[in-house]
Amino acid sequence: MTTIRDIAKLSGYSVATVSRVLNNHPYVSEEKRRKILALIKELDYIPNIKARNLSIGVSKHIAVMIPFATHPCTDKIVSGILSAAFEAGYKVTLLPTNYDPTIEKRYLDELAAQAWDGMIITSKKLSFEVISSYLKYAPIVCCEETGDYPLSCVAIDRRKSYHELFTALIEKGYRNIGLIVGRAAKDSASTSIVLDTYRSVTGRKDDTYIVKNCRTFEDGVKAGDYFATLKSLEVIVTNGDDVAAGVLQNDALTSIDIIGEENLLPSRLLNFSTVDHHLDQCGEAAFQLLFEKKKKTITIPHTYIERNKR
Repeated sequence: MTTIRDIAKLSGYSVATVSRVLNNHPYVSEEKRRKILALIKELDYIPNIKARNLSIGVSKHIAVMIPFATHPCTDKIVSGILSAAFEAGYKVTLLPTNYDPTIEKRYLDELAAQAWDGMIITSKKLSFEVISSYLKYAPIVCCEETGDYPLSCVAIDRRKSYHELFTALIEKGYRNIGLIVGRAAKDSASTSIVLDTYRSVTGRKDDTYIVKNCRTFEDGVKAGDYFATLKSLEVIVTNGDDVAAGVLQNDALTSIDIIGEENLLPSRLLNFSTVDHHLDQCGEAAFQLLFEKKKKTITIPHTYIERNKR
């Protein structure tokens, strides 16, 4: 295999000069550039990308830590990241973790070893304290509120969006409001916020109308089976359009209003209302924050999309 030293030896120029040509450095004479480029073409030389990245200090390659390889909400954030990264000429590696802190820590160690130029964390199990300790190696941006920690973030004001939603439902005369959430409150700040807001606005302290640990269509089907046993139920607020679509598989709930989340295809096809937190915009903003020198927080506004009752 031809190396950069072979090109230097055959051209009669130094390795440094060949490296300048490979990196399109301006301070090389046209005669030298033409001769070196001709040899590169003749010998079909392919530069060592890792070595070149080390020499220029950037690989234009970022990592995105995601909880699951396939999840509608994660897909929407990733779509925004990919769109922004493509425009900037960056490569993106997705790192599924299944919320395993050991795996998350391993990926952060790889970041410290300069595997990527930076990392976006869409959701995690590790503490912000642990994550913050890696900022000395590379920039990190989180897709959730990071509080006083020195981590830039793109936040969704779930407290505001759910307060507005539950308040609007109460004002419409609903009293028995079902709620579906994902991870346990002790593991998820988002779940904790939604539950606190629900109890504060509705005044309901028990969990009779709450179903937890739902993330998929299949989970929604099981939740629908439970809600079908609650005769006084009037409306169900879910944590995702796929989950809402699962709930709707139960024929006993045909008279119940369903509200989804994130304005995905199921809510449009089945014509139910949804809260859009614009996660694609969250992903785009997270990518841009990787290049900010100081900590910065961006809050993405939400939109309630009301559709006809089925």
